[in-house]
Amino acid sequence: MSRAESSPGSPRASRSLAATRITSRFTNSPSPGCGDSTPLPSINERLAFLRPSRELLEYYRKKISEFDEEHEGLVKRLERYKETYDEQHKLQWEMRQREEEIAELQKALSDMQVYLFQEREHVLRLYSENDRLKIRELEDRKKIQHLLALVGTDTGEITYFHKEPPHKVTVSQRPIKSRDQHERNDTYTSRTAGTKRSTSKPAAKGEKPESPEKYHRDNQTLLLQVEALQAQMEEQTRLSKEQLDALLEDRRIHIEEAQVQHQRDQDKIKSLTDKLHKTQNLLYESTRDFLQLKSDSRANEKAWMAEKDSLLRKLDEGRDVVFISREPERERKERDIKLIRHADREIQKVQSGEIKSLQEQLIQEQRLASMYREQCVTLEGELARIREEGDVGRELFKERSEKMGKRLQLMTQRYEALEKRRSMEVEGFKNDIKQLRQRLKDVEKQLFKFWELILFQFSSMKA
Repeated sequence: MSRAESSPGSPRASRSLAATRITSRFTNSPSPGCGDSTPLPSINERLAFLRPSRELLEYYRKKISEFDEEHEGLVKRLERYKETYDEQHKLQWEMRQREEEIAELQKALSDMQVYLFQEREHVLRLYSENDRLKIRELEDRKKIQHLLALVGTDTGEITYFHKEPPHKVTVSQRPIKSRDQHERNDTYTSRTAGTKRSTSKPAAKGEKPESPEKYHRDNQTLLLQVEALQAQMEEQTRLSKEQLDALLEDRRIHIEEAQVQHQRDQDKIKSLTDKLHKTQNLLYESTRDFLQLKSDSRANEKAWMAEKDSLLRKLDEGRDVVFISREPERERKERDIKLIRHADREIQKVQSGEIKSLQEQLIQEQRLASMYREQCVTLEGELARIREEGDVGRELFKERSEKMGKRLQLMTQRYEALEKRRSMEVEGFKNDIKQLRQRLKDVEKQLFKFWELILFQFSSMKA
């Protein structure tokens, strides 16, 4: 045998050493029938003594690279999930703001309707006041005509009307005259009244005179009917006002209850949203810690594999050195072999314990990963549902906003038309009052002319 072939580093020497090691193990291993012999190691223990091949190392490298890629993918998905639930929280906050704006707009619309009803009631009151003034004007006209019909030629009381009526009424006193003069005056007034009646009513000669009792009865019945209708109208107005006050009070109570309930719901939604946000943050942190632990465990496993590889190499080198150095004492060789086997078993026990703990940790991490994966799937489904609800809420809010805008525009137009109508009615009322004042001035002028005519006739008769 040459020196190159017998060198410890050559492959032929390593094969011969491995063959001698295996033969020595089989030769030194006692038979199963011996009582003091040690039991054979298991398959896992025998495989643990083997040096890892290049294919196994390549497989573990590929596995570790796959694990690293999976870790990076999970971290990216976790970051996307965090961005998603942050966006969801922002959308929920915006939706709550839009709901509050809708509630405020509804309240403003309700208040505007109440104001519109009040304005309508005010307009109705103005209408009734206008009708009452017109009726009063007619009554005043009738009274004036009646007074003009009943006026006499008594010169004891004379009132002079100017363009504006005086603040004080002047009544001139007449000295007491004889009885004959009074009789002459009475006859004169009766004649003038008869002539006036005959001249004022020339067309009534052919008509059939009606009895004043019938007119009196008709007037009494009409007055009673009017009083009854006025009483009914007042009662109906009072009842409608009470109903309106009760409805307004109920509306106020309902609005307060709705506001209280809305505030409670908002507080509850806010607390639940905060809890959800905290839970999502906790899930994010726990998932990140789990991925970090998984990465650390894989790094430890990688370091452990490297250490195991180095230890196995050192052990093989030691065994080669032991087998190369041929000691003359066989007992010493067997003792060294037993010591080496004992050391190998101790190392194998420690390694098997570490492997079991790592396997248990890996199983637990896989369970946690599956649990977090299920939670992520459920949360993604919930996120999709919330997005759909948000889209539906946006559509509903858009439709409601458009409807509220159209309704507000319509109410504004109605209110403007009502204001215009009210201003026109007020202007009409002012014009009616001006016309009534002008007519009153005309009547005063006619009365003044009539009194002047009477005084002129009286003076002419006296002369």
